[in-house]
Amino acid sequence: MAQASQEQGAVGTADPEEDSPNMIVYRKIEDIVTRIQDETEGVPIRTVKSFMSKIPSVVTGTDIVQWLMKNLSIEDPAEALHIGSLIAAQGYIFPISDHVLTLKDDGTFYRFQAPYFWPSNCWEPENTDYAIYLCKRTMQNKTRLELADYEAENLARLQRAFARKWEFIFMQAEAQVKIDRKKDKTERKILDSQERAFWDVHRPVPGCVNTTEMDIRKCRRMKNPQRVKKSVYGVAEDTQTQSPVHTQSQQSRKDTKEDVEKEILFLNTQLDRHCMKMSKVAETLMSYTEQYLEYDPFVCTPEPSNPWVGDDCTFWELEASKDPSQQRVRKWGFSLEEALKDPVGQDQFLKFLESEFSSENLRFWLAVQDLKRRPLQDVPARAQEIWQEFLAEGAPSSINLDSHSFERTSQNLKDPGRYSFEDAQDHIYKLMKSDSYTRFLRSSAYQDLLLARKKPESEQGRRTSLEKFTRSVGKSLTGKRLTGLMQSS
Repeated sequence: MAQASQEQGAVGTADPEEDSPNMIVYRKIEDIVTRIQDETEGVPIRTVKSFMSKIPSVVTGTDIVQWLMKNLSIEDPAEALHIGSLIAAQGYIFPISDHVLTLKDDGTFYRFQAPYFWPSNCWEPENTDYAIYLCKRTMQNKTRLELADYEAENLARLQRAFARKWEFIFMQAEAQVKIDRKKDKTERKILDSQERAFWDVHRPVPGCVNTTEMDIRKCRRMKNPQRVKKSVYGVAEDTQTQSPVHTQSQQSRKDTKEDVEKEILFLNTQLDRHCMKMSKVAETLMSYTEQYLEYDPFVCTPEPSNPWVGDDCTFWELEASKDPSQQRVRKWGFSLEEALKDPVGQDQFLKFLESEFSSENLRFWLAVQDLKRRPLQDVPARAQEIWQEFLAEGAPSSINLDSHSFERTSQNLKDPGRYSFEDAQDHIYKLMKSDSYTRFLRSSAYQDLLLARKKPESEQGRRTSLEKFTRSVGKSLTGKRLTGLMQSS
């Protein structure tokens, strides 16, 4: 962190009460963590040699569990593991190779969090701080710092949300990277992991519990809600992040005219918000459910059998075959997304676009989808190939973009990433959805395919009485022969 070394003992301008429930828990955990790190009676912190490098300042999960059992008078290893996991969930200890903050009783390496990042410092990081962190990670071209899938999605979402101030965020991240490069390699490696663990607490992996969330009723009962939110990187957030309705005034003063005006402004904003009637929501949900009803194998039994409740996998083989059933073809008409999800539907749509001499739109969309799944080191080269093929002047497969999307895309390509073509891809998708896709559904190619897949029920699974009799006789004869062979042997 850029300011971590200078602000190790930083304290907020308005910390919560020392006797609040959260602070009591934090103090107890910090007392245990301090004892664990003691040089004489704590867990030995060591540097481990790896294949080609060294891993500094780590302990194993087994060491932590053993220390907890010995020093906290715990007899059951499961209880010690549970306490260690609670400490890890708050970010005081963290695994160096995983985003999931939990403790394992094995040889997994863990590292202790710096006091600067402890929850007792009352961090409430803003999305701008998170954007700076993710942007900085993309600049540090290291395998261990490569963004996970959910982080890449968060970065793209934040880039769209902070489009007007993204240049400022990028400059902040660039400055932080320059400062970090001046530090010692071992120190930088430790700080990078501690910073990652901090954001694993405040922006956890999807599916993990966010331990920093606070119930709104607790916020209303707090004695001092006028807390100043501290920015991790010293960047002030210019947007109002807390509702005036949920912000009580201090008991020592009355509401001023400015406070009342802010509250009135907030309430007017809430009144102007677009709301949808519950009846309309229910109607939309019912129509969606009815549309996909026959595709739910637990509601409607699929043909020829249900592989989720039996051992027959014929249904999955039919779904993966290049000869789609009438049910699959009909699903392509639900939306463009459904048609593109099915490989056969995608091929049919591409053939239709080729017949209309507009296949470059779908090929561009598929190329951008492929770019998002590529390894990070291959992204810049592939991004330039896509630009030269579809967007550059005199491109062999030029696509039509509006000026805004073209400018944004060309700007993004100055620092190419997986989501550099996001605006252009969205524009092309909407264009195909509103124009080409509707013509595809009305085309003779789709209609003929839809009618050709209708199979009469009489031809499917019908057996005559003679066939049934022959099969039953054959089974009985086979059974008798097997019984005779077993008895003779």
